[in-house]
Amino acid sequence: MTNDVAKIRSHAKFIKAAEVLTSEHDRFVEEIVTLTEIPAPPFKEAVRAAAYEKMFHALGLQDVGLDEIGNVTGLRRGTGNGALVVASSHLDTVFPEGTDVTVRREGTKLMAPGVGDDTRGLAALLAFIRALDEAGIETEQDILFVGDVGEEGKGDLRGIRHLFTHGVYKDRIGAFFTFDGIEPDELTVGAVGSYRYRITFTGPGGHSLADFGTVNPAYALGHFLVGMSQLNVPKAPRTTFCASVLQGGTSVNAIPEAIWIEVDLRSEDADVLAQLDADVLNLIETAVVAENTRGTASSGKITADAEKIGNRPAGKTDRNADIVKLCESALETFDFKPVLGASSTDANIPMSLGIPAVKFGHGGSGGNAHRLDEWIDVEPTQSLRGLKAGLLALIATAGFSES
Repeated sequence: MTNDVAKIRSHAKFIKAAEVLTSEHDRFVEEIVTLTEIPAPPFKEAVRAAAYEKMFHALGLQDVGLDEIGNVTGLRRGTGNGALVVASSHLDTVFPEGTDVTVRREGTKLMAPGVGDDTRGLAALLAFIRALDEAGIETEQDILFVGDVGEEGKGDLRGIRHLFTHGVYKDRIGAFFTFDGIEPDELTVGAVGSYRYRITFTGPGGHSLADFGTVNPAYALGHFLVGMSQLNVPKAPRTTFCASVLQGGTSVNAIPEAIWIEVDLRSEDADVLAQLDADVLNLIETAVVAENTRGTASSGKITADAEKIGNRPAGKTDRNADIVKLCESALETFDFKPVLGASSTDANIPMSLGIPAVKFGHGGSGGNAHRLDEWIDVEPTQSLRGLKAGLLALIATAGFSES
C-alpha cells in the first residue's frame, strides 16, 4: 500500500483510470445535465436522491441506500479494515421549488441553476467510481460515497451533521472530502463558522395617531441595527456580520405589533464567533430596554425573541495533515497551484470534530453560482485536469494497493 502521489500517478492502473475519465467524459457531461434537470430545492431533495441512489446501484457500490435524513450512501470496499474515507457532494441547490432547471448549451458551456453547485460534483463522484472499477484500482481503506442533503442555506449542513453524529458510519470515518466548487486550486482547509438568527421584536401595537408615543418594535429594531453596524470585529481571523432579511407591520398608519429580522454572523475562529454572538445578543437586550424607556408602555412592553435558525461550526484541518499534503501534491502533479483557504461547506462538520477534511474543487471553470444564470464550462482539457487531480488525491488518501 502506498500514499506516494508520484508513484500512484505513474502506475499503470492510475494511467488506465485517467484514460477512463477521458473516454467517459461525454457520459460525465450527460450525467451533469440529467441530474441538473431533476429539481432539488431546499429540503426537497428526495426526487434527485432517488435517481442518485439508482446510479449508485448501477455502478455496483455496496450497501447502497438512503439514511434517515435523506443522504444517499454507497460503499466501495478496500483491502483493509481501516477508517473510512468519505467522498461527498451535496444534492441540494439554493433555488426554490418551481425554478426552471432546464440546461442550455452553448458550445462547451452548460447553463442552468445549480449546474455547478453542486451537480457537477455529484457527477464527478460517479466518474470516479467508474474509473476506479474499470482500472481495477484497490484502496486500503473503504471509500464511502455520499450524495448529501441540506448543505445550502437553512439546510444547515443537516446531511453531513447526521452522517457524523447519528449515521451508521459515524464512528468509522477517518478522512473527508467534499467535492464542491469549480476551481481545484482553491483547497479549503478552514471552516468558517456561522450563527444565524431570526430576531423578533414585539409590542402592543396601536393607531399611529391615537396611540402616538406607545413603544414601537420598529424603533427597537432600529436601535439594534445601529448598534450592530458599529460592532468591531477582527480582520484576522476573518469575521463578518450581516443584517439580511426583515419584515413586519400591518399598515402604514399602525404601530406594528411585531417586526423581525434575520442576521448572519461568521468567523473562522470558534471563540471569536462566540464573542460576536454574545455581543449581538447583548445588543438585543439593550435595544429592548432603550425602547421601553423611551416610549409609553402602559399597554404592554417591547419584548424580543432570538431564534437560532443556523449553526455551522468553525474549525480547521491542520495544514500538515496527510490529507492536505496529499491534496497539494496531487494538484501540483496536474500543474495546479493550490491556495489553502477557508469557507463554509459540508467540511465544517468533520473539521469541528477534529476529523481531517477538505473541500476539493471538481474542475473546469464556471461562474454565477446561486444565480439563475449559473454556468460551467466542460471543455475537456480543463475539466479532465481537475477530475484527474481529484481522483488522485482521493486514491492517495485512501491508500493505493499496488498488488
